[in-house]
Amino acid sequence: MSEMSKEILRNYVKEQKFKSANEVLEALKEMFKDVLQEALEAEMDEALGYGKYDISEKTKDNSRNGYSKKTIKSEL
Repeated sequence: MSEMSKEILRNYVKEQKFKSANEVLEALKEMFKDVLQEALEAEMDEALGYGKYDISEKTKDNSRNGYSKKTIKSEL
Protein backbone atom coordinates (compact mmCIF):
# COMPACT_ATOMS: atom_id res chain seq x y z
CA MET A 1 0.00 0.00 0.00
CA SER A 2 1.42 3.37 -0.95
CA GLU A 3 2.01 6.16 1.54
CA MET A 4 -0.75 8.21 -0.11
CA SER A 5 -3.25 5.36 0.31
CA LYS A 6 -2.32 4.94 3.97
CA GLU A 7 -2.73 8.67 4.58
CA ILE A 8 -6.15 8.69 2.93
CA LEU A 9 -7.20 5.65 4.96
CA ARG A 10 -5.99 7.18 8.23
CA ASN A 11 -7.91 10.38 7.51
CA TYR A 12 -11.03 8.38 6.70
CA VAL A 13 -10.81 6.44 9.98
CA LYS A 14 -10.34 9.69 11.94
CA GLU A 15 -13.35 11.29 10.23
CA GLN A 16 -15.66 8.32 10.83
CA LYS A 17 -14.96 8.15 14.59
CA PHE A 18 -15.74 4.45 14.76
CA LYS A 19 -17.03 3.25 18.12
CA SER A 20 -16.71 -0.50 17.58
CA ALA A 21 -15.11 -3.14 15.42
CA ASN A 22 -18.52 -3.85 13.88
CA GLU A 23 -18.71 -0.28 12.59
CA VAL A 24 -15.30 -0.72 10.96
CA LEU A 25 -16.41 -4.03 9.40
CA GLU A 26 -19.59 -2.45 8.00
CA ALA A 27 -17.53 0.39 6.48
CA LEU A 28 -15.17 -2.17 4.91
CA LYS A 29 -18.12 -4.06 3.46
CA GLU A 30 -19.42 -0.89 1.83
CA MET A 31 -15.97 -0.06 0.43
CA PHE A 32 -15.60 -3.59 -0.91
CA LYS A 33 -19.04 -3.39 -2.50
CA ASP A 34 -18.17 -0.13 -4.27
CA VAL A 35 -14.77 -1.37 -5.47
CA LEU A 36 -16.24 -4.64 -6.73
CA GLN A 37 -19.03 -2.79 -8.58
CA GLU A 38 -16.52 -0.52 -10.30
CA ALA A 39 -14.35 -3.50 -11.24
CA LEU A 40 -17.32 -5.33 -12.77
CA GLU A 41 -18.37 -2.23 -14.73
CA ALA A 42 -14.81 -1.75 -16.00
CA GLU A 43 -14.72 -5.40 -17.06
CA MET A 44 -17.96 -4.91 -19.00
CA ASP A 45 -16.60 -1.77 -20.67
CA GLU A 46 -13.48 -3.68 -21.71
CA ALA A 47 -15.43 -6.70 -22.98
CA LEU A 48 -17.84 -4.61 -25.06
CA GLY A 49 -15.31 -2.02 -26.20
CA TYR A 50 -17.29 1.05 -25.13
CA GLY A 51 -18.35 2.79 -21.92
CA LYS A 52 -21.74 2.54 -20.27
CA TYR A 53 -23.12 5.75 -21.78
CA ASP A 54 -20.85 5.97 -24.82
CA ILE A 55 -22.92 4.22 -27.48
CA SER A 56 -21.30 6.35 -30.21
CA GLU A 57 -18.10 4.30 -29.70
CA LYS A 58 -19.96 1.00 -30.02
CA THR A 59 -18.09 -1.23 -32.50
CA LYS A 60 -19.55 -4.67 -31.72
CA ASP A 61 -23.03 -6.15 -32.13
CA ASN A 62 -23.00 -7.26 -28.49
CA SER A 63 -24.53 -4.62 -26.24
CA ARG A 64 -25.70 -3.85 -22.76
CA ASN A 65 -29.29 -4.81 -22.09
CA GLY A 66 -29.89 -3.81 -18.50
CA TYR A 67 -28.79 -5.38 -15.26
CA SER A 68 -30.05 -7.59 -12.51
CA LYS A 69 -29.18 -7.97 -8.87
CA LYS A 70 -26.26 -10.32 -8.18
CA THR A 71 -25.17 -11.99 -4.97
CA ILE A 72 -21.48 -12.56 -4.37
CA LYS A 73 -20.25 -14.63 -1.46
CA SER A 74 -17.07 -13.38 0.21
CA GLU A 75 -15.42 -13.11 3.58
CA LEU A 76 -16.71 -9.54 3.79
